[in-house]
Amino acid sequence: MRLQRTTTALAVALVLAATGTACGSGTGSGSTASAGSQELKGQTVSVAAVWTGSEQDNFKKVLDAFTAQTGATTTFISTGDNLSTLVGSKIAGGDAMDVVMVPQPGVLAQFAKQGWLEPLAPATTAAAKKNFASVWSDLATVDGTQYGLYFKAANKSTVWYNAAALQIAGVQPPANWDELLKVSRAVSDSGTSAFSIAGQAGWPLTDWFENVYLSQAGPEMYDKLTKHQIPWTDPSVIKALTTLGKLFGDPALVAGGTKGALQTDFPTSVQQVFGPQPKAALTYEGDFVGGVISGDLKKTVGQDAKVFPFPAVDTGKAPVMGGGDAAVVLKDGKNKTAAQKLVEYLASPQAAEIWAKSGGFLSPNRAVALSLYPDDTTRQFAKSLIDAGDTFRFDMSDQAPAAFGGTAGSGEWKDLQDFLANPSDVQGAANKLEADAAKAYKG
Repeated sequence: MRLQRTTTALAVALVLAATGTACGSGTGSGSTASAGSQELKGQTVSVAAVWTGSEQDNFKKVLDAFTAQTGATTTFISTGDNLSTLVGSKIAGGDAMDVVMVPQPGVLAQFAKQGWLEPLAPATTAAAKKNFASVWSDLATVDGTQYGLYFKAANKSTVWYNAAALQIAGVQPPANWDELLKVSRAVSDSGTSAFSIAGQAGWPLTDWFENVYLSQAGPEMYDKLTKHQIPWTDPSVIKALTTLGKLFGDPALVAGGTKGALQTDFPTSVQQVFGPQPKAALTYEGDFVGGVISGDLKKTVGQDAKVFPFPAVDTGKAPVMGGGDAAVVLKDGKNKTAAQKLVEYLASPQAAEIWAKSGGFLSPNRAVALSLYPDDTTRQFAKSLIDAGDTFRFDMSDQAPAAFGGTAGSGEWKDLQDFLANPSDVQGAANKLEADAAKAYKG
């Protein structure tokens, strides 16, 4: 997105670019313009998202298909992690984008309450009601009005590992947190650091915390903390930070130690495990890691790279947590008609299936054929997401106000980076988190 992220940069370098997509002819969803109608020919719609690298390339394939169907030209803007800041500055400067892919429900709600968003067209909300679990529409609804359509989802309760490294260490994937620490130490003893941790951006650290907290404290407490109905100094938070600190605070288990982890961005954390010269055996992040492994690193998911569910902590259940990116239409955009048509297109299974074939992508759309996902691992992720239905728990930081849960260099992202730098100061981390949360939620 994360950001999350959310929901999430997949290139070795972040690039800010605007690129026109190609025109042609093709067949799209029956809910949008018919093939060859070219009803939007001569119009341009601008789309902004956090995506870079293979994610950006794959999304542009979706935009190309929209162009082929409607005749509209598209331009893509990669925002980097500070999406909300860039969108605000563009609106203030009179140069608003038409469509923004928002990784955080909290940011979406803020945009709506600031009057920046257009409600979705009836055709889009009808498609969402038909083919999506209601949780997805609920997450994009503010004061009874649906403003967003979740196009891309993520299962963020997955741990990826280098199959050869675990084989050399003579260990199997763990079933719980205590076993994870034992496996990590065995890997370290074999001569390879256990985890490559992406601490540079901050958002992967929020995901680490959320999985531990969801399993250890349970869904009810997770929901309360998400809404700031309990403080970040609550004993349940102290307990989760203490648990997480057992891994973060052991230099033998973290590639480059905490200092190295704080200099490691997300793509590099994957490269350090699955690149030509592995520095670690495991990395934690969502299903979208598969897109980096197969796309950027040219390794085979399911063979070179394998995955296991984020392990249960203490007596809790294994967590099921994820994220997603919702398409919204900006009220100050230059072409709201074409923007609404694009979001309507994104609600179709055809749009999602284009990206599904390329990997590194899950759709919350029940009508997307599972057979189109490129490997058994991704098909398993997609099925789990759909089967979860309304029990799916969305990423906690994505639901927080942007100042706390969605801004690089401040709020929760920065507080957890400081915690990674000094995992022994659990109370200090909790105090910082609560101070920043109280300020953001009050605002």
